[in-house]
Amino acid sequence: MDERKAEPTLKLAPPSLKAAIRRARVESAEQGEALADLRQAELIRLELLEEAVRPVLDQTPEGLELFDAGIAHGERPRLFLDMISFVDLGHDRRTYRFFQDTRHGRVLIAESEIIDRIVQAITNYVARRLVEREQALASDWRSSELGVDLKTTTRSKQMTERARVAQAPETESASVVANDEAPAKRSALAMVGDVFGFLLMTLGSLTLCALLFLAAWAAWGFWGREFWVAHVGAAPF
Repeated sequence: MDERKAEPTLKLAPPSLKAAIRRARVESAEQGEALADLRQAELIRLELLEEAVRPVLDQTPEGLELFDAGIAHGERPRLFLDMISFVDLGHDRRTYRFFQDTRHGRVLIAESEIIDRIVQAITNYVARRLVEREQALASDWRSSELGVDLKTTTRSKQMTERARVAQAPETESASVVANDEAPAKRSALAMVGDVFGFLLMTLGSLTLCALLFLAAWAAWGFWGREFWVAHVGAAPF
């Protein structure tokens, strides 16, 4: 009979939850530091772009509050130029992306890792906005001028009409009298029609009542009196 040696069994140590939590905290701290470093790098790149764009914005007309560059801090920092345009960085944290919000959605104006190209795109954008503002002001001025001309034309027509009425008072008076007599005639005819309609309605109502009375009297004479006598007693009439 062969005797087999019992193989020694290896006892595994139970997993340590505290050690796992410690490792998770270390990994989270390392990721947080990496994200903080990336966000800081984004802010630095946007600050460099702001310094490069500032001389262009300083050349805009004095007192114009159309452009107000500033960096908005957050999960994804952005450099705003005005209320509808901004620059942020792509997923690689190196590529500048210049956007503008329009009525048809957000439009990408320029995208590049070279800061000079973005500055040139922003310069062209500022120029277009200034031209659009000038055109809008000119349009408002033309609209106001057209309104003044319209008022002047209306006043001229009113004065001409008053002069024509003053030159022919008899004709105007006759037309006014004729116009006043026409409504009076129509109101008299309407009154006569209303009275005639009322009489017809009254006559029709009386006729209907008479017919109903005759029908009731005939029914009483045919079978109503007999039914009364048979079930109630002596007939009242």
